[in-house]
Amino acid sequence: MDMDKVKVIELKQNIFRANEVTAEGIRDRLKKKGTLLVNVMASPGAGKTTLLSRTIHALEDTFRFGVMECDIDASVDAQALLDQGIPAVQLHTGGMCHMDAGMTQQGLMELGEDGLDVIFIENVGNLVCPAEYDTGAHECVAILSVPEGDDKPVKYPLMFQVCDTVLINKIDALPVFDFSREKVLSGIRERNPGAEVFFVSSRTGEGYDGWIRRLKEMIVKIKEG
Repeated sequence: MDMDKVKVIELKQNIFRANEVTAEGIRDRLKKKGTLLVNVMASPGAGKTTLLSRTIHALEDTFRFGVMECDIDASVDAQALLDQGIPAVQLHTGGMCHMDAGMTQQGLMELGEDGLDVIFIENVGNLVCPAEYDTGAHECVAILSVPEGDDKPVKYPLMFQVCDTVLINKIDALPVFDFSREKVLSGIRERNPGAEVFFVSSRTGEGYDGWIRRLKEMIVKIKEG
């Protein structure tokens, strides 16, 4: 066989390109509606659902929210939000460890995007795959909890490179764990100097003022075009 005549197909490139086109379409459509789409990524147990719940309740008198809960299986998180009166849908990824733009599109169809000011994607829990796929979000947020350790920005650099905002959660547990604020900030700044970083506690509400202010800025930015 003449190997010079073999046609090589770059599947990975084509797959990512198709996802990017879908993602841009989602971003443009929601921007025209004045709806902010936020992709929230973190490890399992970092406190994503609790953080979103507290955030939404802090602003629910001013803005309208919806949440797409993404997991490989189960519907625990979506049910927890629904029980609190927060519009939510559960997306099962069929074994995939991440969300992509096509999945976002399906989730938006189920959730309904009209009339919402903010839609959160609570991505599948891990610090690797979700960072590699564009979901169509306008903003990406990473949550790192104190019990996970201050070395995660060094071990999982892409996650912290692609995020606009990083929330260090569970700071009420700082007295129990060997966690350095200076070390984690250095790791984040080295990879993403422009990232906004907030130290918060979803249990006590400590540090939420800065994060809420940041979220309001995102909403205003989208609505002003």
